[in-house]
Amino acid sequence: MTVRPFLPYADRRLHVPAEPVAAITETVRMIWDDMIDTMEAMPGVGLAAPQIGIMQRLAVVDASDKRGQALRMANPEVIHASVHLRAHEEASPNLPGVLARIERPLAVTVRFLNADGEIEERDFVGLWATSVQHQIDHLDGRLYVDRLSALRRKMLVAKSAKLARR
Repeated sequence: MTVRPFLPYADRRLHVPAEPVAAITETVRMIWDDMIDTMEAMPGVGLAAPQIGIMQRLAVVDASDKRGQALRMANPEVIHASVHLRAHEEASPNLPGVLARIERPLAVTVRFLNADGEIEERDFVGLWATSVQHQIDHLDGRLYVDRLSALRRKMLVAKSAKLARR
């Protein structure tokens, strides 16, 4: 298992949709293991494969109080979202040093291929829901800053770039 480097915000791969996963293979399981190691090293509560340059619809999420509860997902999609919203300060290692308050549905139901290769539907609430939605955005070629106004996004990208030059 390995901690993988993050792509910088300007990398085109972060801005295009990832490819669906056809089946859960040993390679997919190894990628998930590396993703969990990378997520834990951040530390963070989720990671999508494109963030580390793997253009597959793979994500891991662990918003548990005690770590070690990482959920592995392939091809996750929101099939139901609550009308109630939750605001949360979001960040990304692909855009280090900045964060923004983002509103997302408080609860979502997500369909995905699980680690056993079975289609699963699961309900997520609170931070779990926020993280899952954040990862699905990455899989769709979006970052949290894409949910902001163009001016606010430009300011955060510039600030992150300035911090990276230091």
